[in-house]
Amino acid sequence: MNSEQSHSTRRRMIQGTLAASAGLFAVSNIKAAEKKTEFPELKGRIRQSLVHWCYKKFWNVEEMAKLAVSMGVPSIELIDPKHWPVLKKHGLTCAIAGSHGFRIGPNNPANWDTVREILTTRIEQAADFGCPSVITFTGMSGDISDEQGADNCVKFFKEIIRLAEKKKVDLCLEMLNTRDDSHPMKGHPGYQGDHTEYCIDIIKRVGSPRMKLLFDIYHVQIMDGDVIRRIRKHHEYIGHIHTAGNPGRAELDENQEISYPAIMRALLEVKYQGFVGQEYIPTRDALTGLQQAVALCDV
Repeated sequence: MNSEQSHSTRRRMIQGTLAASAGLFAVSNIKAAEKKTEFPELKGRIRQSLVHWCYKKFWNVEEMAKLAVSMGVPSIELIDPKHWPVLKKHGLTCAIAGSHGFRIGPNNPANWDTVREILTTRIEQAADFGCPSVITFTGMSGDISDEQGADNCVKFFKEIIRLAEKKKVDLCLEMLNTRDDSHPMKGHPGYQGDHTEYCIDIIKRVGSPRMKLLFDIYHVQIMDGDVIRRIRKHHEYIGHIHTAGNPGRAELDENQEISYPAIMRALLEVKYQGFVGQEYIPTRDALTGLQQAVALCDV
């Protein structure tokens, strides 16, 4: 073997060694990436849900669906029905469907036609897909008294609830806080249904098993407190649960005041069968915060 042949052989050997090393490194990276998506198996006694609007800037719908499946979370909620086929493809459901938004509502009869049209469409879509609930709101108070607003809501909901009963879909009225004015999604100054008992009274007066309360723990904590006592008292009317840390509507971590494991145990105590939607606004690594929230609620 001459020097040129020897040099060529050594070069091929070095290239082969580098290629093998690169291949091993690539496999190692793939395994590391796969390891990052391996999550502890959930007990699953609390059925959890990812709230789409909270995480959509971090993951697209396909990515979020895959993440939900990997985490053992069976739902992505408050997501446009046009995305429901993606959920179905991954074996997921939509725990609760969005509707007319909190700014308009049946507390003002001027909104009835608009709200009726939106709720009718959404209830029918939910029934067709298998989505168990549709969200609704009282609307902003404006110059409408609390008494008149409640009366208007009852009259309207008594009408629309007949369709919900027929379609076997729950209509969940959400209570929202009016104290936090720091951010458009942290508080809702001017919203009429800003106390638990105010909304519960409307629900009782409608008088249908399909009319429920969306019990948002974050909002209840701000306006009324006594969260566990209220869960025990009103559990038969609770159709859906939302989470977030208080103050700030951020992660469910040590920087906020709500004891989520204790609240989840209270839900088990009253035999709550609905979903718990993770509806906080991420302030740090989205996946880390979500893993923590899901683990805290998996009691």
